[in-house]
Amino acid sequence: MKKYNVGIIGYSWAAEAHIEAINKTTLARVTAVCSSRKLDSEAISAKHGGSVKCYSDLAEMLADPDLHAVSICSYPADHAAQAVMAAKAGKHLIIEKPIALTWDECLAVETAVREAGVLTCVCFECRFSSQLLTIKSVIDQGLLGKIHYGEVDYYHGIGPWYGQYRWNTLKSAAGSSLLSAGCHALDALLLCMDSEFESVSSYATYSENKDFTPYEYPTSSVSIVKFKNGAVGKTASVIDCLQPYYFHFHLVGSEGSLLDNKYYSTVVPGLDKNNWTELPMKMLDSGDVSDHPYQAQFEAFFTAVDEGVEMPLTSITEAMKTHELIFAADKAAEGI
Repeated sequence: MKKYNVGIIGYSWAAEAHIEAINKTTLARVTAVCSSRKLDSEAISAKHGGSVKCYSDLAEMLADPDLHAVSICSYPADHAAQAVMAAKAGKHLIIEKPIALTWDECLAVETAVREAGVLTCVCFECRFSSQLLTIKSVIDQGLLGKIHYGEVDYYHGIGPWYGQYRWNTLKSAAGSSLLSAGCHALDALLLCMDSEFESVSSYATYSENKDFTPYEYPTSSVSIVKFKNGAVGKTASVIDCLQPYYFHFHLVGSEGSLLDNKYYSTVVPGLDKNNWTELPMKMLDSGDVSDHPYQAQFEAFFTAVDEGVEMPLTSITEAMKTHELIFAADKAAEGI
């Protein structure tokens, strides 16, 4: 029997991906959904399996003593207030990225979480992907030596053909190119460089294509990061491109380099020194949430909850480091 009952806040395509992944974990199941839209409990239960109670009032759902955790899948502008409310109700938290649209709101969420003593999982789920896990293993085994330069770039055209577009164009709803989507790349850069950032400079621009003109903020940005360990890195966040989805990696170290799904190393005997060596891994090649490694992430989260410890890789402690860099980069792009 599963131990943890989970409530979903917001019912969208992300929420459906969360429900499926949570229900596939060994420790948790979704038993409640709260949405501003009127939902039928019988229909939702039939669709997702099990018994799911639907609410329109968040306070009412959070008052259920049998609810152990919530997953926040609402609009980004609502994340902070809902996370604070859920933390004060004593519920463990899964928070879709971003935590909030301002740094002050992120700090408020962190404070509420610490004061309540609840555990968190922030959805930088790419850290649990085959690609990131393999790349991190290559780094940790020293195959690249000491990394002094890294670039991780996010290319994903979020136009009218994409579900998120209808609200993603609004600055009040999405914030920036980085907050909207490119945060996955900046987060991966931090993971790969394994150092806190010292400073960041950033520039941003717009596309002239009519599909992207509704955006209220620059849709392409590039950020140059100086790390405290002396390394430098770059992240491009491009949500106005007309091309297939592309999550680009290029890491350069003292003993080798890594380029997307292949590497070159001077410390591994027997490798062909005239060619790259391909790594057998599933690539991050889609922005579709159904293709994201939520199940592995949520399994790690509920295991951590069961053990009473902070989860690995995507706790609020790690996520706050990424958000601090995001907001610093956005301020730099605005000339602040």
